[in-house]
Formats: sequence, C-alpha cells, structure tokens
Amino acid sequence: MVTNAVGDPRGWLEDHVNLERGVGIPAGVARATAPTRDRIEALLTLLGRPELEYSTIHLTGTNGKTSTARIAARLLGELGLRVGSYTSPHLERVNERIAIDLEPVADAELDELLQLIALCEPSMPEPPSYFEILTAAALRAFCDVAVDAAVVEVGLGGTWDATNSVDGRVAVITNVDIDHENFLGSTREAIAREKAGIIKSESHLVLGETDPELRDIFLARQPHTTWVRDRDFLVRSDHVAVGGRVVDLETPFGRHEAFLSLHGAHQAHNAVTALAAVEAFLGDPVPGDVVERAFATVDSPGRMEIVRRNPMVMLDGAHNVAGAEALRRSLSDEFTSVGPRTLVVGLLREKDPVAMLTALGLDEVALLVVCPPPSPRAHPVEVVVAAARQLGFPEERIEEAPDVRTAIATALMETPEDGQIVVAGSLYVVGAARSSLLRVRR
Repeated sequence: MVTNAVGDPRGWLEDHVNLERGVGIPAGVARATAPTRDRIEALLTLLGRPELEYSTIHLTGTNGKTSTARIAARLLGELGLRVGSYTSPHLERVNERIAIDLEPVADAELDELLQLIALCEPSMPEPPSYFEILTAAALRAFCDVAVDAAVVEVGLGGTWDATNSVDGRVAVITNVDIDHENFLGSTREAIAREKAGIIKSESHLVLGETDPELRDIFLARQPHTTWVRDRDFLVRSDHVAVGGRVVDLETPFGRHEAFLSLHGAHQAHNAVTALAAVEAFLGDPVPGDVVERAFATVDSPGRMEIVRRNPMVMLDGAHNVAGAEALRRSLSDEFTSVGPRTLVVGLLREKDPVAMLTALGLDEVALLVVCPPPSPRAHPVEVVVAAARQLGFPEERIEEAPDVRTAIATALMETPEDGQIVVAGSLYVVGAARSSLLRVRR
C-alpha cells in the first residue's frame, strides 16, 4: 500500500495545470509554442517504466478515437485477454479514463495511483500536468494488474502527447480533420504531421484516413507495415437495424457480417478500423463468433447514445464541424420517423458557433436550447444565440438556460413525447446531461 502522500488525491490532481479546462495555463502560452514530453518521461522513469511491460495499440485521429478504442478493447476481451484502456476526456467521473476490461478503476485504486505519483512529484524537474498524471496513472495501473494488452487513446495530436511515451505495436489513425487549430495547426497537412508522430519504426500502421494527399505524411514515418482503409480493410456494406447497424466488413484476414450495437454510419468505419487494428496486433484473424459477440455488446457512452424514450433523448459528443456533420447525417439516416427535434447545444470558445450550428442542421430543428458547457472555456450563451439569429433561426424558437441541467429540464418540458432531444456541441455538455438524465437509474 502507498502511504498517504496527500490527504485529498483528487484535490491534488485538480491543482495541476489542465489544458482541457484551460486551468493554470499562463496567458499567451500555448502547448504548440513549447511542446515537450520531458515531464511524462521523467515521471514514467520514476514509476519504473510500466509501459514496457505490455504491448499497446495506440490510437489518434480527429474523430472516432474513443469508439474505435472501445471496440478494439471489446474484441481483445472477447478473445480472453485482460485489457487496459485509456481514453479521454471523461463524461462524468475521471475514473472512466482508466479501465480494466472496460470497467473503470475503483475510487480507492485511482486514489492510490494518485498518491504514488504525488510521492514522485518532488523528484521531478517541474510538476506534471493533469493529463500527464492521469496518463502515468493509467500506464502504471495496467502494469500493476498485468494486462495482456493496452489500448491507449491520444489526448491531443500525437507527437507531443503524453501518451506518445508508449511504443505502440499498432499505431491507428482514425481520420484527419480540422480541430484544435490553436495547438495542432490550421491545415489538415499540419494536423496529419502532428498525428503521424505516434508511428514508430516497428509499428504496424492502421490508417483510417483515406485522403491520398495525406497518406505520404504517414508513410514518411516508415512504419514496419501499413494497412490503409478502402485498400486493405473496408466496409462492404452498412445498413440500419433496430438498435444499431448490420455491417459487412473486410480485412486482410477475411470478411465478417455482424450486428453492431452502435448508431451512426461512421461507426462501421470505426468498427473495421478497430478490427484491423486487433488483427494487426495479433498477427492472426479474429474468429467470427468473437466478432459477433464483441460487436453486439460494445457501447460508447456519449456517442449517439440513446438514454431515454418518449421523448427520445440522444447524447452525442460532436464537438467539431466534422463530428457535427456526421451526427446530422446519422440522424437523417436512422431517425427520420421520430417527431420534432429539440437541439440542446453548448460550445467551447475555440469553436465557431455559426459553423457548428450549420453543421448540426438548424433547418431540421424545431426548438434550440442553448446552455454553457461546465468549463472555463465555455462560449457565453449569448454568443451562440447570436450565431443562431445570424443563421435566421426564429427568435421565438430559442431558449436560453444557465446550465445543462436546466437546459435538459426545459427540453423535456417543451418536446412532445413523439419528438427527439439531441444533446451535442461539447463532451462537457454531454457529460453533464448524462449525469442529470441517468441519476434516477443509479
């Protein structure tokens, strides 16, 4: 047991620089101006280099990382392996980020990991960040329970991300689009170069991005082996089904038709990418019955997740234009028979409200409820409302709410039972909505 290094491990964690929430970052300083992995490398050395004790699938991409990671972890678990997974951000509890066999670590286990890292902190040249602490905690947790495999999702970008201390046997790029421009660059090429940094010389690259103009950026890293989506692995067909999709997928090892318990056509691409990543990791095909069980039972909280009926309430963490467009397409594909749509939206300040509301499809919305995400980086409600007005959305169909809980209550009160409520724009909004809506089930 670790001695009580800090009396309040969670409070100690929150006292550290947190890029996700914009907390503790000096004015005018951006990660892109002085990127470094020195702190995480020093911390992992003090922890005994736990990431060297198991093999890893390392994932990055603009969208789809968490769903792809969860599908890959489920596939590995159905094969009888013990699997550690690290994803971010969390929706409701920080424990969600660090999971063993897709079950978040318990409070006591996380607190003990944080206390251990607190003991290491005085020996470091400078304090680690919030994300570096959690990354180190995850990598140590996986070592402590002797996982057979780890699935690790990049927090931001690739090259300079704290997770890039792992030496991924398989490096996965889900896709590349514009997001986090202040940290990663304003062009797809610049973002691709940053994400390509997770590819090591011995990596098997599973490349989900299909743009041929970006492919050479990834191949320039000279991975040991490369599989490219729509060339080496692909979605043969994808159809709407009750509760998900029926997908027909092909990888270099064979073809699988199965029910996938996730909504959205984009999830078929995440599924085939995850399947290819697992087969690359194993060097063998995944048996058909394993694929069927894994796909039928996988979930991805906050990603086109239906949490209530009458009216239907869907949560989706679409937080950039590409994600919002994917959500809109999926709603048109799968939920056209549902009644009038209420959109509950909150945005972070680095997002363009006009672009986001356009991508989310205001022309298909009966009622717009705007609220601030529970984050210091939140766009003020009036900024998002002004963007809606600029797009010609009727004033009388806009409601303003001071917080997410009030926004959900307003949406439930004003949406008919045959309607739908879609909550999107930020994972912070989705997390708060999920806590409010599911509290009665706990």
